[in-house]
Amino acid sequence: MSVKQNNLKKIALTVGIIVLLNFAGNFAFKRFDLTADKRYTLSETSLKIVEEVKEPLYIDVFLEGDFPGEFKKLQTETQQMLEEFKAQNSDIIFQFVNPLEDEENKEKTLQSFLERGLTPVNVTVNDKGQQTQEVVFPWAVATCGNRSVKVPLLKNMMGASTAEKVVSSVQHLEYAFANAINTVSKTKQKKVVIINGNGELQDQYIADFIKSVRDNYFIAPFTLDSVSKTPVQTLEHLKKYDLAVIAKPTEAFSDEEKQVLDQYIVNGGKTIWLIDQVNMEFDSLYNETGSNLAFPRDLNLNDMFFKYGIRLHPNLIKDLLATPIILETGEPGSGTQKVKLPWYLSPMIYPSEQTKHPIVSNLDAIKFQFASPIEPLNNAIKKTILLQSSQYSKLIGTPSEVSLRMASEELGPKDFAGTGNFPVAMLLEGKFHSVYENRVLPFKDNTFKNTGKDSKMIVISDGDVIKNQLGKDGREVELGLDQRTGILYANKDFMMNCVNYLLDDNGLINIRSKEVDLPILDKEKVYENYTQSQVITVAVPIVILLLFGLAFTFLRRRKYSK
Repeated sequence: MSVKQNNLKKIALTVGIIVLLNFAGNFAFKRFDLTADKRYTLSETSLKIVEEVKEPLYIDVFLEGDFPGEFKKLQTETQQMLEEFKAQNSDIIFQFVNPLEDEENKEKTLQSFLERGLTPVNVTVNDKGQQTQEVVFPWAVATCGNRSVKVPLLKNMMGASTAEKVVSSVQHLEYAFANAINTVSKTKQKKVVIINGNGELQDQYIADFIKSVRDNYFIAPFTLDSVSKTPVQTLEHLKKYDLAVIAKPTEAFSDEEKQVLDQYIVNGGKTIWLIDQVNMEFDSLYNETGSNLAFPRDLNLNDMFFKYGIRLHPNLIKDLLATPIILETGEPGSGTQKVKLPWYLSPMIYPSEQTKHPIVSNLDAIKFQFASPIEPLNNAIKKTILLQSSQYSKLIGTPSEVSLRMASEELGPKDFAGTGNFPVAMLLEGKFHSVYENRVLPFKDNTFKNTGKDSKMIVISDGDVIKNQLGKDGREVELGLDQRTGILYANKDFMMNCVNYLLDDNGLINIRSKEVDLPILDKEKVYENYTQSQVITVAVPIVILLLFGLAFTFLRRRKYSK
């Protein structure tokens, strides 16, 4: 057999193997994730959600265009994550869109996106000392049938660089898209109820929370006024709901109302309690003296919480790590100046690094206002501290005067020595014992139980955590946005995580705990070694290629010259 025939045989064999492997690939599909943190390996929960998609699901990603390096990284990671979803189910179809590609309709497009709540981000791009501004829409929209949902791709982080925000956002991608796919592809099943009747927050102040919950769950108001006449029927009706939210009650609960809520909990109902243990409102300080009296609020719930395993103390937490407020100083008129000062009675709560719970994993700062400490008690209920004040915090007893002058205090760590780390949000899980165990019942109930099913509750020692502000037009603004300072806190994410955890049967919320190690270039080192980096990345490969070509040519000539 000639050399030519032998080469043709090898080529034919190689082509045949390639064709055979491609044919086999249609029946046996496998993707390999070689990253150390298994960044592109979907969790079992995500796989299950994706497999249950039975009709085309479209995802439009608005990360297309000329972006700075950090957003190019976010764009790449988003595309690779969506490719993983699509690889599991071909009904998931995604595309990257540049919303500002049409220059003529740019302003109209911007307005349209703003009306839909898709807020752009102005990014400063630094290139060797030269700065330019770019508008980026870090959003996606998932649509299935007549349902659609927004997907935020860039997490808000106060004081963080764009690179740090991108790293945090990449960790959030799988959960963000899995949650969006689950939202638009499945019909609502779980029911949430907002308890009314005891001076709770009005609907306009929890409107953004209600709108967010409505994307995934049924939600309705529920008043306890009927308890006085038909307590048993009221309890049976309440049991039809999966989660009850009690948002900042200001009036004491009757014993009959407590029994209804108690039996709801004992029978497996989930609850979120947002309790102000001290009577104090920031708006009440806007008077001639700039002060008011803070005093304990009796909601007739102390024995109930004590039975469940916690105690809310009627104290105020003063924290060095505080959210700012804007105050006017100087003479009225042209002499007035607006000054940003720390408001020490409004702790800026960051999730503790020791707390790895998915509810608070990868969350930014959460704003509290006149919070009180929660003390865990020793009983069989499992307790998890979700949020706590900083190590530089202390308690103020009540009754006591609260004044705007407190914002001008010059405090330091030494003023908080030996105190701090007071719990302000706690998760309780287990089989709760009724507060009326071995006690006379306020009303007769033939179905009364001393203890029952496993249940969960979250207690937050500040009712304003769930409260959104109102804009000039009287409509709600995004939960967590402080209009006075323009800072967006993570209150909305925290509240939605609480709801999702309590109602999550498929473990979707646990994806939030996934950690991704995303390497980011150190710009300072790049600038310092710019020329050296260019030589290494551009010139050296060319030189190596040139040397290889010369060596190859020399050896070839020497071989065939003989």
